[in-house]
This record gives sequence, structure tokens and C-alpha cells, in this order.
Amino acid sequence: MDYESILIEPVLSEKSNQMRESGHYVFKVDPRADKEMIMEAVRRIFKVKPTSCRVMNVSSKPKRLRGHAGMTAEWKKAIVKLEKGETIRVFEGA
Repeated sequence: MDYESILIEPVLSEKSNQMRESGHYVFKVDPRADKEMIMEAVRRIFKVKPTSCRVMNVSSKPKRLRGHAGMTAEWKKAIVKLEKGETIRVFEGA
């Protein structure tokens, strides 16, 4: 698995924006990826030094749209902590 396919997209929400201030970055990742693969992908793609990684599976939730009931998709989320003083410039708007 190549590094670009491990990190699917960043998660941009109020909570993840608050976490970014303390050096934690949140990503939607490939369901087959493990902690070591995620940390290596962040290290190679963004040229930073991750110190830890927490991974969780986000379960589906009920969803209703115009009278049609359904479920949202399940996905895998990773929270990566960087060394103190390091940032990912893409998130910071630079």
C-alpha cells in the first residue's frame, strides 16, 4: 500500500480544529492501515515527526433524507500527535 492511499482526507471539524492547537491532527484513513503505517505516511508526506497515533473505527449512524431512511458509511479515523513545535502547513493555510 502506498503512502498517498493510506491518508484519504483530513477531518475538518470544530473539535479537530481545537485539537490542532495542541499538535493533534485528525485524518480519515484506509480501513486496512495500522498505526505504524499511518505514522510513516504522515512522516513521508508532510515531512514531520509524529510521536503517537490513536486509531478508531467510526460506526455508521442512522440517516434520513427526504423521507428515505438509510445509514452513513463506516470509516476509520486516526489522530496523529506531532512533536512539540511542529505543524502541518497544509492545515494552517500556508
